[in-house]
Amino acid sequence: MSAKILLLEDDMTLNETIVDFLEDNNYEVISVYDGEEASTLIYEQNFDLFVFDVNVPLLNGFELLKQKREDGIKTPAIFITSLNSIESLESGYEAGCDDYIRKPFILKELLFRVENILKRGYFHESDSKIKIDTNIEYDTSSNLLFINTKEVSLNNKESKLLKLFLQHQDEAITHELIYETLWQYEEVPSETALRTYIKNLRKLIGKEKIVSIKKVGYRFTSK
Repeated sequence: MSAKILLLEDDMTLNETIVDFLEDNNYEVISVYDGEEASTLIYEQNFDLFVFDVNVPLLNGFELLKQKREDGIKTPAIFITSLNSIESLESGYEAGCDDYIRKPFILKELLFRVENILKRGYFHESDSKIKIDTNIEYDTSSNLLFINTKEVSLNNKESKLLKLFLQHQDEAITHELIYETLWQYEEVPSETALRTYIKNLRKLIGKEKIVSIKKVGYRFTSK
C-alpha cells in the first residue's frame, strides 16, 4: 500500500505540480489550498505524512501543525516555505515539523526528503516513551531524555542522533545516514562534531550501548 500524503499549498500551479510528481512516484496525495481545509481533513482521514506550505490562507502551516501536535497527532511533517530566517526555521521545528525545505526547490529534493522520513519510520505509537535501560527513558514526542525520572539536557543534534539510534536498534547505521539526519541540506556535516555527540551520549546512556563499526558507522545495541 502506498503512503498517503496531505499536501497544503495555496499556489495552484505548484500544488498540481507536486501532486503529479508524487503520484508518479507511487504516493497517494490529497491536496488542499488553505489551513482550515487541511485541519478538517486531518480529523476525517489518516495520513502517513504532511507536506505543508507555511504562508497559506485562513490558518498558516506553523499554527496548523502546532494545533495538531497539541491534539496528540504525531504524523511526520515537512514544511515548504520561502521564509529564510533562522527564526522561521526555529518556529517550524518548535511547531513540531520533522524536516524543512525552502523554495525554490527541485522536485527530486522533495522526493528525497519524503522517502527519507517514511523510510526512517518516525515513532507514532500512543506510548511515546522508549526504555533504554532500567532507569533511562527517551520520550519521542517531547524529544527528552530521562535518567532516574529526571530530565537530562540534550542539544538538538544529540536528540536527533539518539532518536535515530532508537529507530534502528541493533542495526549498522552508516555515517552517511547520520549526516543526512543530523545536518540540514544546506549545512556541512562535521565528523568532529559527530564524535562529540557520540561521546556525550555514551556518558549518559552507557559506553557499551553505542558500538563503533570501523569505516562504516555505529550500532546501538538494545542488550
